[in-house]
Amino acid sequence: MASMVSTLSAIVSGLPLFRKPSLYAHSNFSRLVYPFLRNSFNPISAHLSSFSKAQAINSSGLDEDLVVLGIETSCDDTAAAIVRSNGEILSQVVSSQADLLARYGGVAPKMAEEAHAQVIDQVVQEALDLAKLNEEDLSAVAVTIGPGLSLCLRVGVRKARKLAGTNVLPIIGVHHMEAHALVARLVERELKFPFMALLISGGHNLLILARDLGHYIQLGTTIDDAIGEAYDKTAKWLGLDLRKSGGPALEELAREGDPNSVKFKVPMKQHKDCNFSYAGLKTQVRLAIESKSIDSGIPISSASTEDKLARANIAASFQVVSGGVASNQHVRARLNEVVGRTGLQLVCPPPSLCTDNGVMIAWTGIEHFQMGRYDPPPPACEPADALLDLRPRWPLGEEFVQGRSEARSLRTARIHPSLTSLIQASVERQ
Repeated sequence: MASMVSTLSAIVSGLPLFRKPSLYAHSNFSRLVYPFLRNSFNPISAHLSSFSKAQAINSSGLDEDLVVLGIETSCDDTAAAIVRSNGEILSQVVSSQADLLARYGGVAPKMAEEAHAQVIDQVVQEALDLAKLNEEDLSAVAVTIGPGLSLCLRVGVRKARKLAGTNVLPIIGVHHMEAHALVARLVERELKFPFMALLISGGHNLLILARDLGHYIQLGTTIDDAIGEAYDKTAKWLGLDLRKSGGPALEELAREGDPNSVKFKVPMKQHKDCNFSYAGLKTQVRLAIESKSIDSGIPISSASTEDKLARANIAASFQVVSGGVASNQHVRARLNEVVGRTGLQLVCPPPSLCTDNGVMIAWTGIEHFQMGRYDPPPPACEPADALLDLRPRWPLGEEFVQGRSEARSLRTARIHPSLTSLIQASVERQ
């Protein structure tokens, strides 16, 4: 979920780690079903029924002929894209809610849902038109089912199910954060497991070890406020134009400031783990702004030269301590230093694939489809009040035991089992 901050999907590969056998090495591994719709039909029986397109692709081994539509509506961007299994991006369309973000000072779930609903049909159709394809030309539909805002996720899932049901297409439920990690394998086709991934977005900070497709170990995460919250509040307190969103607006202002002018404490420095925290930093910024008598009601465009410099200095100092944003060259430069010392490889997707997008959803759908993980086509005429399987809080992997912080407070928020545990349980049943 990248609302106010772009997502940095930085992949460090070549780790000297023992690689476990693939989770999918079993010859009798068939398909892992994620029921999108909780109703009376037997998902396993339905899954084994005959829907010719998916079966024909799997039996013929023509994986290069897969053409998958990806739909993403987890937060504030309505996105769709069509990708081939050979890595060719046929189309990519994103409809931004920048005006709503500026109006409400962040994401307003109900308003975001309405905005998604207004443009979802147009965005999907434009993706098809740019790819010069019709719905019946698709091999499958992939859609984000979590984590994210449930109201927003619902819009994308309903559209995906309607399109898949009408055209008798298999459907793949995608984990949003896994998609951010796996898009690096689209950019760098030689990227193999295992690798480490640093994911920084408006709603999440994750440091994960990707051992295999669907097998992730969470080394660190945000224990309180997300980085997007810290960026949005700081940008608002500094009187910045939020139509650019908090991250880019702060980065632009920070270029004019001195990053050493304000001494902010590095969060979590006293903890010997990989977790992230931004609540304390946010408080430090607020106090620094108050000490400089900066009036957030005065937009920076109307501020005096002295006042503007004070704001720029705070922005620059905050950015260095917080870790920056996806397109932030400071973060990439520091990561380059790390891989330079260790002889590892750094893969950073281009900015267009760092923000929320349909390409990463389509590509993740392709990766799992090729392993036989997909759901059967939904009913052609599904009731409007059908209970959909949405996963607003859905961990990607299990926590690394030694990396748990005593300050960890989000464990009670876990509603769904992690993606990794679901896949492992399915494999064990084979």
